[in-house]
Amino acid sequence: MDLAHAFSGFVVGMLVGLTGVGGGSLMAPILILIFGVSPTTAVGTDLWFAGITKTVGGAIHHAKQCADWQVVRRLALGSLPASIITLVVLHALNWSQVKQGWLPFALGLVLLATAIATIARPRLHRYILDRQRNGRSAEAVRWQAPLTVAAGAMLGALVTLTSIGAGALGATLLVFLYPMRLSTKQIVGTDIVHAVPLTIVAGIGHLFIGSVDGQLLLNLLVGSIPGIIIGSLLVHKISETFVRVSLAMILVFAGARLVVS
Repeated sequence: MDLAHAFSGFVVGMLVGLTGVGGGSLMAPILILIFGVSPTTAVGTDLWFAGITKTVGGAIHHAKQCADWQVVRRLALGSLPASIITLVVLHALNWSQVKQGWLPFALGLVLLATAIATIARPRLHRYILDRQRNGRSAEAVRWQAPLTVAAGAMLGALVTLTSIGAGALGATLLVFLYPMRLSTKQIVGTDIVHAVPLTIVAGIGHLFIGSVDGQLLLNLLVGSIPGIIIGSLLVHKISETFVRVSLAMILVFAGARLVVS
């Protein structure tokens, strides 16, 4: 067992349990920037890492009744078909053999967007909540279902391509679409539960494509599973603001490094 890989998995797993963010947003950059893993292998391995880790966290959030299953189904209705279509395109392009010099740059841009979403989420939540309380909730509710499916489709393609987006971007979309229906802990729980089938479907596709390192994945999971259990149990006992700001700073640093690499 590689202790450095296991420790990285533990830290990322704990952050996922606390915030619903970090599975792809942190692990893929860590694999590329610190461990020198190729971008395509980092994305494929990270999808399995996120899927298995979030299965554990999702079970805990479900047991604590923190997931809205109707919202999960709406997201999945868009994300799973989009993921499958993206995988078919990647297979046709012989993804594992194509030079992916642009992939770190794309990952960096998505990380920077994720950092912005992580910081802006509480303020966005308050703003939209105020608008709906001022009599604009009826129109918003009417469009919730189709917009949620569309948001899921966008996440499905993005996650399949980069392994990033199911956490902070997904949670921010939920804040925008369900400010009155979902509390903060329900946003985290719903986001994690939806990420499970999406990352597993995308991960299966990448496994067939040949961009998954099984030994590396096992080393990461040794640390991530206890990490996400601890994080999910501590979600109400640690300052959300501190975790969110710290995570955003790390994402900005990693995103900038990938963009200029």
